[in-house]
Amino acid sequence: MCGDQFLNVPASKGGSAGSDEPIGLIAGEGELPILVAEGIKRSGCTVHTVGLAGCFDERLPGYCDTFQSAGILRIGRWARILRRHGVTRAVMIGRVRKQRMYDPLRLIRQIPDRRAVSIWFHKLRHDHRTSALLAAVADSLAEMGITLMDSTEYIQDQLATQGVMTRNSPDAAQLADIAFGWPLLISALEHDFGQAMSVCDRDVIAVEAIEGTDSMIERTGQLCRRKGWVLLKGAKLKHDRRADVPTIGETTVRKVHQCGGRCIALAAGDVIIVNKPSVLKLADKLGVSITGIAGGNETELPAASGTREQSEQAATDQ
Repeated sequence: MCGDQFLNVPASKGGSAGSDEPIGLIAGEGELPILVAEGIKRSGCTVHTVGLAGCFDERLPGYCDTFQSAGILRIGRWARILRRHGVTRAVMIGRVRKQRMYDPLRLIRQIPDRRAVSIWFHKLRHDHRTSALLAAVADSLAEMGITLMDSTEYIQDQLATQGVMTRNSPDAAQLADIAFGWPLLISALEHDFGQAMSVCDRDVIAVEAIEGTDSMIERTGQLCRRKGWVLLKGAKLKHDRRADVPTIGETTVRKVHQCGGRCIALAAGDVIIVNKPSVLKLADKLGVSITGIAGGNETELPAASGTREQSEQAATDQ
């Protein structure tokens, strides 16, 4: 979807509208904005959405009370649209590919407004990391009367939980890889250059950077031909949950399996599993275990089930 468009949509999905506070939704790519819109409706509030042009799911307007698209770099316009509907609090969720920031032609085509230009050349002059970018956007919106909320507030049921979430449990070798890699992941997260890492036989295979988790998984498959490696994904301590909460989905599980991974370890309470029941069902089908790790550097591991060789044989048999 692209360009600016405005829709007043009947509140036909997710519950009744108009009963309480109007909540704003600033929506990027993927299905997460739809899940958030449904959660807002279930809470009895109305949903007023700004869909980021070229990003939002075409189904999203049907889940909102009002919907209008706006350019990715039109931050002042986001606030004006939301204030028009009496919104003072909003959720910002859904992926916006950061690679676009390094394409000058794409940036020019987006025609940034004065707010975006000010953020880029003043607040981000010496630091373009994701956390700095999102904090600057949140501060700018607050100056215009829109406070960003914890983006997981309406989708708590989609968060990773502590312990094994699939029928398959990590084997002894995978547990050893989690114990080895988790403190390293926490350390990397504090430097804010990625949310994921892959480990095999107590060695780091790849660390996520700007390319995103899916591309890092593909790189892991190229670098590590041996099956059974582990994907670790988490969030730094005191992570700003107003945006950029770590996420996995069905695509993540499929890619891990295709590229030789057999275990995914997630920070419990800090990583969103998009359409969690479907993701866990797919992981069971593919023989990939998914487990939630609690407590920052305090790595609490689940019980092992068999050896790496047994896990590989089970996956082959399916």
